[in-house]
Amino acid sequence: MTTSTAFCLPTNQKKRLGRLMLRGIVFGAAAAAAVCMTAASAAAAPGDTDDGSTDAHVAVDSSIVLSGLTEEFTLSGIPGAMVADDGAVTFNVETNSLAGYSVTVQSQTATLAGTAGNVDAIPIGALSVRETGTTPYTAMSDQGTAVVHTQTTRSAELGDELSNDYQVLIPFVNEDTYTATLDYVATTL
Repeated sequence: MTTSTAFCLPTNQKKRLGRLMLRGIVFGAAAAAAVCMTAASAAAAPGDTDDGSTDAHVAVDSSIVLSGLTEEFTLSGIPGAMVADDGAVTFNVETNSLAGYSVTVQSQTATLAGTAGNVDAIPIGALSVRETGTTPYTAMSDQGTAVVHTQTTRSAELGDELSNDYQVLIPFVNEDTYTATLDYVATTL
């Protein structure tokens, strides 16, 4: 079985081939090649189209942002007093993690230190924290974290507004302002 490939010659070559055919120089297959078959044409005519498709992907990563954390708070009282402040610390947590998130707090130091020259200190365990409105309080530590919020769903689109209550049992120490830095960490589950 013989197969042939149809193709079109440009107009100037068709004219030349036609002159050669008239002179009897070109015969057979070459003469057949002079015929342009439109079904096999590779040239596009006006209005012809072709199409294809591609897949668009948007890769969304998990994110978590803790913002608006209260910069400082003060609990005031006399030695022996139990002093509490509901909502002493507020903050916002925003995450798209469907598994949810937790928030912890830990002291950088083992004590609340007084100002320069004061040899007294308050053990960090005298300061306690809880998520606002829950019980009981958890003693602060520089060795471990206290969980102050956890949930198994993502936050609201603009984040969850949260707060913590603090209390302290003031020991018998010099009059002063005692300070410790507390680190908050929000973590996706």
